[in-house]
Amino acid sequence: MLDTFPLLRKTDFPPLRRDRLTTLQANLGYRCNQACLHCHVAASPKRTETMSWATMETLLEFAARQGVRQFDLTGGAPELNPDFRRLVRAARAQGIAVIDRCNLTILGEPGQEDLAAFLAEQQVEVVASLPCYLEENVDRQRGNGVFEKSLSGLRQLNALGYGQGDGPLRLNLVYNPGGAALPPAQAALESAYKTELQQRYGVVFNQLYVLANMPIKRFGSELMASGGFHRYMETLRQAHRHENLPGVMCRTLISVDWQGAVYDCDFNQMLAMPLGGSSAPVMLADLLAVNLENCPISVAGHCYGCTAGQGSSCGGALAGAA
Repeated sequence: MLDTFPLLRKTDFPPLRRDRLTTLQANLGYRCNQACLHCHVAASPKRTETMSWATMETLLEFAARQGVRQFDLTGGAPELNPDFRRLVRAARAQGIAVIDRCNLTILGEPGQEDLAAFLAEQQVEVVASLPCYLEENVDRQRGNGVFEKSLSGLRQLNALGYGQGDGPLRLNLVYNPGGAALPPAQAALESAYKTELQQRYGVVFNQLYVLANMPIKRFGSELMASGGFHRYMETLRQAHRHENLPGVMCRTLISVDWQGAVYDCDFNQMLAMPLGGSSAPVMLADLLAVNLENCPISVAGHCYGCTAGQGSSCGGALAGAA
């Protein structure tokens, strides 16, 4: 896999500093039942990296000391971590809201037959990947049969009450482009998704998040191999909007890897860029009593992916979008 970081390290991206910390995003491991081209984690069924329960206990202690009220659990497929459910139960017992970044197909995997019911019981918010509402487009990007398996997962969640208006069980979908282009306007695409999924398949959800593809890991390597890396980077830079800077996720979130090291965001984690420009990895266990507000944030060229056009974050388009 070609490494894009040497091309991203030198940047003119504006400096950033942290706001009050609200969200702890934890990567529970890189093992996944899928291996998508756009995956910035390069997850796959062959990966073995897995967060230990001891590290999860540090997450819970950090949240208690720092007043963090939300866990954002990701992977790989976070549900494949053997302690996923234990962590969710412990977090909910502490009054911490939990987001599960789910690929939907995991809900049909052997041993996961009761996963959807568990998520509903714990009132976990599900943020689910679905790059299109058309079968051929999803299968082209993620593999044959993925769309049908995703639909099955959505129907399981709907049957449990997910995605039903203002109900407590939130189901949000995630769209990312199939190639080197900025995503379309979020509001219009959300409307199309809701209409098509309802009319074609009887599926409902709450919100659609549109995310830009990051020029790192598998997608970045593909761009370099095809000669499109610099062109895509110029697209991101030319579309930069300064008004998106206050809303970027790294200002209120930290990302923790499977070993307990801390980064300013999930993308920085994949590029091994330590928290706040540190010269060495920073461990969560060393930050239990540290106030991170107003600390510097590590930036590089890929950060333009979060500020280009309508903006892109873990919660979709940013407030600065038109």
